Amino acid sequence: MSGRVYSLNISAEKGVAKKAVPEAVLREDYGVEGDAHAGLDEKKQVSLLPWESIRRKNFCLKKAKKEELAPGVFAENITTCGIELSGLKIGDRFRAGEAIIEVSQLGKKCHARCEIYKKTGECIMPGEGVFARVIKGGKIKAGDMIEKII
Repeated sequence: MSGRVYSLNISAEKGVAKKAVPEAVLREDYGVEGDAHAGLDEKKQVSLLPWESIRRKNFCLKKAKKEELAPGVFAENITTCGIELSGLKIGDRFRAGEAIIEVSQLGKKCHARCEIYKKTGECIMPGEGVFARVIKGGKIKAGDMIEKII
């Protein structure tokens, strides 16, 4: 099971969409350097969401708002492409760039009426988001392979 890192995204504050960056550093037992969520919750150090899920949401929004959602809009750190994240189990491990991450939580409770909700009308992270902790730190960049190793 493998795919690519479509986008890396960070933000300085919680509850807002993240902005794409060309590369990032994942720090062991901490998360993504420079991101507001890093170090706050050992289960949610890094968040992942498939680009395919955002594209499905875009298809629905285009009819109503004529607006395009970009990677990071759901506050995910890693937007993946070409890898099926549904069906994962807690404890599954992935290599992404130089880093190794371990699935620690599937889905989450959505914050009530945060900026993301206001923009999109719903959040897809509760059902499709994957959270991980950093087992081995390292650099990661857009275009890197992401592959399941355990």
